[in-house]
Amino acid sequence: MLIGEVARRSGVSTRMLRHYDALGLVRPTGRTVGGYREYSAEDVRRIFHVESLRSLGLSLKQIGHALEDPAFTPSALVGDLIRWTEDRLEREQELLERLRAVEASAPADWQDVLRIVALMQGLGSTSAAHRQQAVLARQGSAPVPAELLAGAVLTESDPHVAGALRWALARSDGDGVAALADGTRARDVDVRRRAVSAIAGMPEAPGAAEVLTDALEDPDATVRRHAALALGRRGVTAAVPTLVGMVVEGSRDVEAAEALGALSRDPGCADRIMSALAGELAAPTADSATRIRLAQALVELPGSTVREVLRRLARDDDPAVALVASVFVTVLDERSPEDRGDGDS
Repeated sequence: MLIGEVARRSGVSTRMLRHYDALGLVRPTGRTVGGYREYSAEDVRRIFHVESLRSLGLSLKQIGHALEDPAFTPSALVGDLIRWTEDRLEREQELLERLRAVEASAPADWQDVLRIVALMQGLGSTSAAHRQQAVLARQGSAPVPAELLAGAVLTESDPHVAGALRWALARSDGDGVAALADGTRARDVDVRRRAVSAIAGMPEAPGAAEVLTDALEDPDATVRRHAALALGRRGVTAAVPTLVGMVVEGSRDVEAAEALGALSRDPGCADRIMSALAGELAAPTADSATRIRLAQALVELPGSTVREVLRRLARDDDPAVALVASVFVTVLDERSPEDRGDGDS
């Protein structure tokens, strides 16, 4: 077959076939009387072999070595090709994410594009100070996409930079909660903690309560506590069991007690909280320190039942518990009926 027919049948251009010939990769075994290249069936098969190996990413030099050396083993080279391809795909994925971030910012001109690119470069700095500066020094008309800031929040380990990012995310265009929601389901517990902490800092954001309520079932205690405190401040009663548990465990117990106090403004919820705290006081596992923390939490609640429980606790066998409870009873007795929330005169 002449070169034109080989090109039509193989899909390889005549120019590339001549290049293969010049490299000695696929040389036609014959020539016509007029000196034209003439390819045998074996030559055509070799062309298809070359194209098959090219499809795997081998260079022409590597292909020549593979086809000519009988001792050539593909395993090592294929392993290298896999690593090179993975690196290339990672770089292309990074490029794709950058392009999407620029597109999401709806730039009005190239200056807006350059500002977004500068922010992305700043966020990629190895210096925490530079990353923080990149967030706080942002200027210009181009809004920062919530997805870009959320991605940075989920990977940022420096607390100062993380705080700046959460601040910027809360003020960004777009749905910050939706951008962070996937992070609450991540396998990495640190990512889940960052996601919930960031969502907790956006109290008015739509969908925040739903995401945080789901986080109450997280296997990590820190995630559950972040979510419970944020929900308690929002008046979501689903947080009550976790908040009571925090008081018992002594984990951010003062904040948990304040959140329970805020939730107890709802009379129905107040009874539920009162029962939960009283039940923990009666538990045989409640040591002196636990009973003192529970007493401190009770003071945050309204109603006469609180004083009754504290008066009983003032007769506790442990002098420290009894003293704390007595002081709290005195404090409650000195409050006005409105402050006590029980209507006493």
